[in-house]
Amino acid sequence: MKGFAMLSIGNVGWIEKEAPKPGPFDAIVKPLAVAPCTSDIHTVFEGAIGERHNMILGHEAVGEVVEVGEEVKDFKPGDRVVVPAITPDWRTLEAQAGRHQHSGGLLAGWKFSNIKDGVFGELFHVNDADMNLAKLPEEIPLEAAVMIPDMVTTGLHGAELAEIKLGDTVAVLGIGPVGLMAVAGARLRGASRIIVVGTRPKCVEVAKEYGATDVVSYKEGPIDQQILDLTKGKGVDAAIIAGGNADIMASAVEMTKPGGVISNINYFGEGEYLPVPRLEWGCGMAHKDIRGGLCPGGRLRMEKLVDLVLYGRLDPGKLVTHVFKGFEHVEEALLLMKDKPKDLIKPVVLVE
Repeated sequence: MKGFAMLSIGNVGWIEKEAPKPGPFDAIVKPLAVAPCTSDIHTVFEGAIGERHNMILGHEAVGEVVEVGEEVKDFKPGDRVVVPAITPDWRTLEAQAGRHQHSGGLLAGWKFSNIKDGVFGELFHVNDADMNLAKLPEEIPLEAAVMIPDMVTTGLHGAELAEIKLGDTVAVLGIGPVGLMAVAGARLRGASRIIVVGTRPKCVEVAKEYGATDVVSYKEGPIDQQILDLTKGKGVDAAIIAGGNADIMASAVEMTKPGGVISNINYFGEGEYLPVPRLEWGCGMAHKDIRGGLCPGGRLRMEKLVDLVLYGRLDPGKLVTHVFKGFEHVEEALLLMKDKPKDLIKPVVLVE
């Protein structure tokens, strides 16, 4: 079969590989729609998780089941499915401890384009199909559906980690597709004021549609000071980091009030350390919690997110600005995520 792969750090291309086979609890899926992610850019062009050779890229897909193992009970060939970016091994101690994202080791629940071939192939393998796949209703368009496996679950996880309460003031730092879903998540959880940091016009427009009340630009001065000014020096109840380099962590700590939460869902692809300003962290005693988490995966999570979309609570289709038709456009879509033109939020490739 053909797949679009990371050949080595900084190099991508089409390769031929043997088609995957299912184990007794697994499924083989053909993609119906895929989307490249900024994480793919960090992986390939920054070497964020180290060298990978001839590894098929991609971890965002909806597809059709073509084959299942003999122990799979709830899925059959022909089923349309949402495939989460995170496909844990559910028979692990980490899963029992409530940290399925790290089943088998740090970040090991993230398998596609990390520790095994991803979804940018003509076929791909899904472990533990009954626990990792979710049925895709016909009513949800493919373009919107393919945002669920990563963008939706990651952005909403930022709001969950932040423990937003009714009436809270929240800052979302970075309003790419993940940040935009964090804005939507903050609104769903009851935030009253949602301050976003971003400059690209299309992203700002969509952020307001999802519930942003204030927009801050880094071009107009330090973002932490701007947000402190907006809140009359009080700071925010929660800051969600959804983009930026290592310095964004310091800004988040500075703008968050004592007792607040700094929630990180950003993939820091470079550098050795993240700075935490000593005084603004109360010399370590400010009760400012710093939390970071890989997005939840698995079947139950995907089913709940599908329901949010199906019943009109969330429209992730607003994230999609570029649609390509044909598997051959995967490379073009990936490089679009690398270049990030001003009118881009998220590209999608409809495979058929």
